[in-house]
Amino acid sequence: MISPHNQKRLYYAAQRVFRSDDRGDNWVPVSPDLTKQIDRNKLKVMDRVWSVDAVAKNHSTSLYGSIISLSESPKVEGLLYVGTDDGLVQISENGGQDGRISGLLTGIPANTAVSDLKASAHDGNTVYAAFNNHKMGDFKPYLLKSADRGKTWVSIAGDLPQRGSVHTIAEDPTRPNLLFVGTEFGLYFSPDAGRRWIQLKGGMPTISVRDITIQKREGDLVVSTFGRGFFVLDDLTPLRMATDEMLAKEAALMPVKKAWMFIPRTPLGGRGTNDKGSQGAAFYTAPNPAFGAVFTYYLKNELISRRQTRLNDEKRIAAKGGDTFYPSWDALERETREPAPAVMLTITDSAGKVVRRISAPTKAGFHRVAWDLRYPATNPARLTPVDAEANPWDEGPRGPLALPGNYTATLEKWVDGKVTQLAEPVTVVTEVLGTASLPAPDRAKVLEFSNKVASLQRAVLGVAELSKETQRRIDALKIALVDTRAPTQALLD
Repeated sequence: MISPHNQKRLYYAAQRVFRSDDRGDNWVPVSPDLTKQIDRNKLKVMDRVWSVDAVAKNHSTSLYGSIISLSESPKVEGLLYVGTDDGLVQISENGGQDGRISGLLTGIPANTAVSDLKASAHDGNTVYAAFNNHKMGDFKPYLLKSADRGKTWVSIAGDLPQRGSVHTIAEDPTRPNLLFVGTEFGLYFSPDAGRRWIQLKGGMPTISVRDITIQKREGDLVVSTFGRGFFVLDDLTPLRMATDEMLAKEAALMPVKKAWMFIPRTPLGGRGTNDKGSQGAAFYTAPNPAFGAVFTYYLKNELISRRQTRLNDEKRIAAKGGDTFYPSWDALERETREPAPAVMLTITDSAGKVVRRISAPTKAGFHRVAWDLRYPATNPARLTPVDAEANPWDEGPRGPLALPGNYTATLEKWVDGKVTQLAEPVTVVTEVLGTASLPAPDRAKVLEFSNKVASLQRAVLGVAELSKETQRRIDALKIALVDTRAPTQALLD
């Protein structure tokens, strides 16, 4: 462990704690043996002690009597917390030289492994502890918190599933009551210091989560699993803001991180799932975070059409054995003509001019969409979007890059032909990446030229579409002429 107070100082734990003040060149022991010093060869397995030849204890069985969790308080230098695999939590307030065994660990069976310890980043007296007793056939989640440096403890396991050992715990460095735990069956978070726990899904599998850390500068949650998987939840802002008051609102648009402007590269060729080029299936790649300005928003309820509302009502009535009478023909016609409800993010520049509108999901919950920092493409409108996977070397239609600067994003709903603002607008700051070393050209002139080219391209592509449509009409006329009762030379001409 690197000390949060001195980047040259390292701590390492075996059965005792070692320290280096020169980045690992020299080490000194700073504590005695902190374990219970139990002879594992005298422990019973399946109700008896077995001979030396029965179990490969010195080959594949983990050693016993080791420190397996270690944490130094970010608030108090030298305040160390040590947890062992034989059930001890010990505290030293002078870097390990003098220690004391923690007070009563409420509700924790004897000799339960202290799987993780985390000193609070907000309070010098607070520490969190996770315990794992699965080797004794006990799969309950054990999670404790102490507010007095380990003298007393309270359980914060809350409503965690009763089958799912806890491996690790992390505290958000920005919001004190926001906690994360990795269990045998997935990743959970608590917005209220452990009173209630919610499973984090969104692509996260139900798997044994063994370690959690938070990248402070970016605010990203980083998770590792027993299956050697490595997962990143970019930008914890939504979870930091997810209070009961916010969730009671119709919608909310989260603050947006600064968006860096650059041209993404694909050095191996190909895009999307083909971005590994010709390297073959054995070449490992993983998707990058979304490029551009990433927006996170919350909808309390799904936006649904008149027809879907009627069907939901009829389903509830039918479940109770009621009658579902025919709606009027006018009502059915309104259902047919109603456009599908939509959610839009409207981006405007400092002058209030619309730069881009981005379609977004309409279902309830949290969603993320990204603006690629460009104006709309100049291509004619299409009823079906371009399939990026159809030609991995084709970027598809895209407009010119916007200028760096400040923009405003507004979350809106489009329902039954009416546009309504859903949440307070947020500011989007875009900045060019690399201007410190590469002088930027006159971007305003570049954009002006790009818009001229875009206008020309729009006209040319429009003419091309008109030509195709005219040719289709001519082809249809030729067929129709054959089927007329009395074709004349004039019509043929």
